[in-house]
Amino acid sequence: MQTFIGSPALSTFRQEKLLNQLKSVIPGVEQLNAHFVHFVDADKALDAEETSVLEKLLRYGPHVAETASEGKLFLTVPRAGTISPWSSKATDIAHNCSLEFINRIERGVAYHVQCAEGFQWSAQNQQAVADCLHDRMIEMVLDDLDSASCLFGHHEPSPGESINILEQGVEALNEANQRLGLAMSGDEIDYLMAHFTSIERNPVDAELMMFAQANSEHCRHKIFNADWVIDGEEQDRSLFNMIRNTYESHSVDVLSAYSDNSSVIASHSAKRFVPDAESHQYTYHDEHIAILMKVETHNHPTAISPFPGAATGAGGEIRDEGATGRGSKPKVGLSGFSVSNLKIPDYTQSWETDYGKPERIVSALDIMLEGPIGSAAFNNEFGRPNIAGYFRTFEEKVAGPMVDGKPGEEVRGYHKPIMLAGGYGNIREPDIEKLQLPVGTPIVVLGGPAMLIGLGGGAASSMDSGASAEDLDFASVQRGNPEMERRCQEVIDGCWSQIDNNPILSIHDVGAGGLSNALPELVYDGGRGAEFELREVHNDEPGMTPMQIWSNESQERYVLAIHPERIDDFKKLCKRERCPYAILGETTEAKTLKVHDRHFDNYPVDMPLDVLLGKPPKMLRDVKRIDVKHEALDTHAIDMTEAAFNVLRLPSVANKTFLITIGDRTVTGMVTRDQMVGPWQVPVADVAVTTSSYESYCGEAMAIG
Repeated sequence: MQTFIGSPALSTFRQEKLLNQLKSVIPGVEQLNAHFVHFVDADKALDAEETSVLEKLLRYGPHVAETASEGKLFLTVPRAGTISPWSSKATDIAHNCSLEFINRIERGVAYHVQCAEGFQWSAQNQQAVADCLHDRMIEMVLDDLDSASCLFGHHEPSPGESINILEQGVEALNEANQRLGLAMSGDEIDYLMAHFTSIERNPVDAELMMFAQANSEHCRHKIFNADWVIDGEEQDRSLFNMIRNTYESHSVDVLSAYSDNSSVIASHSAKRFVPDAESHQYTYHDEHIAILMKVETHNHPTAISPFPGAATGAGGEIRDEGATGRGSKPKVGLSGFSVSNLKIPDYTQSWETDYGKPERIVSALDIMLEGPIGSAAFNNEFGRPNIAGYFRTFEEKVAGPMVDGKPGEEVRGYHKPIMLAGGYGNIREPDIEKLQLPVGTPIVVLGGPAMLIGLGGGAASSMDSGASAEDLDFASVQRGNPEMERRCQEVIDGCWSQIDNNPILSIHDVGAGGLSNALPELVYDGGRGAEFELREVHNDEPGMTPMQIWSNESQERYVLAIHPERIDDFKKLCKRERCPYAILGETTEAKTLKVHDRHFDNYPVDMPLDVLLGKPPKMLRDVKRIDVKHEALDTHAIDMTEAAFNVLRLPSVANKTFLITIGDRTVTGMVTRDQMVGPWQVPVADVAVTTSSYESYCGEAMAIG
């Protein structure tokens, strides 16, 4: 291993902010310096010329001052056994610069913390500082540079686990349900027990995790599809049927709804600027450009870790748009946040009361300081303008159920926030419907490698907040890589822009549940089963178990069914865009999902699709209305001047510039109305508008809030 010192890792502002955070934890801290350190693993020692080339590649900022290395060292590096997205990109660049003998370049940040004279570092103090300096999901902290050699160690794959229900009965399944955070109901546990006992086989942890993700509230909307009984009276419609009623009553110009990753409506004809499939020259192609739209929430991850939670919320919504039909193009985005009262230090408002919050989630203020930056960062780096949104706060003590015959009270608010990600894009009308899959159709995973991040997110977000262990909560938060998602989108664009020669038969994005949810959905919708090889999955964490490889939610991945005769064309397209892909297997006549693991020579997954995605027990919600007595509002003591200023200070009303200027609002060149209005650029627009193409007077509009 060779080491190369890099440039400063933090801007002056961020360094000062982090220093203040450390001072609040350890009062003895006086100064902080941070710079990048690069670690190179190569097949041979670098000569002078090769060293010079590599130094030029790794010098992307000013030199580090000699005084920057004074103080106690905290070296933050990627977690051992993982390969960071930065490493993948840097190693690829080195190979393109004739440094093919380099196996891997990894990067860490060396933090040097200086304290007051006489300060003694205790183990507790060191841990407190380390907690502030790294993301424990993807990073670790070392004491010296030489210890970074552990980054290049080889880790053997870990085996899966069989749950012994044949001998221990349902208790073994209940224990696994709790330990793995599967959030399965009693009916679902009985359903699985009946299946596995009927075939006289113990389930494998990978199968249980797959079932839990595919049938979680997040993925199957069990509460929204449940039968309801209110005060003993059966209700005619489920919540989802009530939502669908709008479409059933007014379906004119709706081309697709409630059946794909996005909905689609009809639009105008316009000249679309796309490359010709043969000459590769950009030309205008006149066609009907349908509008697709999507909104979703990413509440649980944003409550636990706001920046990556909101970033991957935006990224997941972008993938849903791109994975509509047989491939489509995201265009513009929106974002929204509902949180409890901010309670800004030294600026507490008269309506704000500190009712406390669960320890494992962050404060409303931290969510609004970090979450919008995460969402904006992903949109910016992907290249999508964010041109609409909303921001609301609410936390109030209100009348609750009667207690001992007296009016009760309860606190209502958004400790678990709403993080809304949405937007719209365009799709060719012939590509709206996914196609049925012939037997032998190649199934491809497009995008980044598997890593042990975001495990069990679908089930975790379906639990009541506080019902799962804190480590499971944190493990369920994904981490984003917008550059990889952009590469994937370029491949998808290269497919649909071939007009009537699109090689994609069907596509889904990889979200909650990882491959264990996306692949069954893809082949089930295509009317087939499938056989896969687990070890074909690109994996940057070799020590993972089969369950972890199969169900992790590493972001920026899609699963595609490619026309058998076009697979070579698809490979060339991926190579051109430098986008990783893996052919995992192919579709089968038998509607069974089989996943082989050649390392252990076994099948961690072998399950009929009608058991996995068929009809598990339907949820029944039997509830009663609760009488609540509200006290009349007393307006006599309200001072109108004070009330007017309070209204203007309320985040719902106050200026939203700080949420708008963090994002690029003009990229694509098709935005005609963003949030800012008039010569003074006041953020009061009530609609977002884009053009359909560069040569049209028609377009799309959306509004929220």
